[in-house]
Amino acid sequence: MRSGGATSGAFLLVVRIAHLTGVGALKSAMLDPSCGGWAREGDVEDSVKVSDPGAIRNGVALLVVALLCAISTGAQSEAAYKVSVEKWRADREARLKADDGWLAVAGLFWLHDGENKFGSDPLNDIVLPARSSPTEAGTFEFRDGKTTVHVNAGVPVMVGGKRVTSAVLRADSDPAFDEKVDQITLGDLTLYVHSSGQRSAVRLIDKNSRLRKDFTGLKWFPIDPSYRVEAKYVAYEKPKTVQVQNMMGDITPTQIPGYVAFQLHGEGLRLDVEIDQGELSITFRDLTSGKETYGAARFLVADAPKDGKAVLDFNEAYNPPCAYNPYTTCPLPTPENRMRVRIAAGEMTYGLPH
Repeated sequence: MRSGGATSGAFLLVVRIAHLTGVGALKSAMLDPSCGGWAREGDVEDSVKVSDPGAIRNGVALLVVALLCAISTGAQSEAAYKVSVEKWRADREARLKADDGWLAVAGLFWLHDGENKFGSDPLNDIVLPARSSPTEAGTFEFRDGKTTVHVNAGVPVMVGGKRVTSAVLRADSDPAFDEKVDQITLGDLTLYVHSSGQRSAVRLIDKNSRLRKDFTGLKWFPIDPSYRVEAKYVAYEKPKTVQVQNMMGDITPTQIPGYVAFQLHGEGLRLDVEIDQGELSITFRDLTSGKETYGAARFLVADAPKDGKAVLDFNEAYNPPCAYNPYTTCPLPTPENRMRVRIAAGEMTYGLPH
C-alpha cells in the first residue's frame, strides 16, 4: 500500500505538471525525433486517464521521461541560441578588424574651398603616412560642394584598379556613391569624401593603422536570453524628420518612419527606428551608458517587421565606431531613445578589463 501510495502520489504530481505545462507540450516532446521519437500517439492521454497501478507506474515513467526530454530540448534550444549570439559577436569583431574595417580609419581631414594639398609633407592640408605616399601627391579641389582629385605626375593613384590623373569623387552621403569609382587608392591607403552634416572631409583608410595593430578585443555582457524580446512595430501616420546631431556637432535631417514598443523585465518601453537597407536601425542610450557601456550611444539592428512584430535582441547591441576611433563621426540618440533603464546586455565599453 505504501509503495502504491507513493506511486500514485508521484503520478498525481506528474499529471499536475502535465496539466500546468500542457499535455500537448509533453506530447510534442515525446514524439520529437530529437528526443528519440519513442512515444506513440495517444500515450500521454492514456497515461493521465488510467487507474490500473501497473499502468500508473508506466504512465509516471512515460511522463517523467517526457518532462526530462522537454527540459533537455529547452536547454538545447538555449544553448543553440547562445552559440548563434557568440558567432554574431565573433563576426562583428572580424568585420571591425578587417582591412577596411573601422579600426583602419586613420584620418579625417576637413575640406576648405579651393585646393587641399595631400601627401606626406607635414605642411600639407591632408598629411599621409610617409611609407605610403610621396611628399606631394596632389590636391583635392573642393568647390560648391563638389570634390575633384588632381594627381601629380608619376604618383600611382588608382580608381577602380586604373591609374588616374584626375577624377570627380562623390561623397559617401550621395545615394549614387560607389566604392569602385568614388574612392582613390595609393599603395596601402584608401581615401574618399565623407559628409558630416553640411561639412565635407577626406577620410583616410590605412590597413596598417596603429589603432588596428593595438586593438585588444571587444568586451561583452554575458548572454542573457531575457534581453531578447518581441516588439510591436508601429508606423507613424506620416514619417517624421528629426535633426540628429553627431559626435562632431554636425546636424543631419533623419527620417523616422515608426517606433517599436515592447516589454523588458516588466517595464513598457519604446524606441524610434530608422530603416536602413530593409532592416530596423536603432540608436539608443540607457543607464549603463558612461559606466559599463560607451557613453554616447549604442546601436541595435533588427530584421524588418513581420505582421507588425519585430524581434529585438539587446545581446547584439554594439558600440558605434567612435568608441574606438577618434576619426569617425557617429550619431547621438534622440531624446526619445534615451531610456531610464539599465540594458545590461550587448557590448561593453572598449578597454574595460575582462
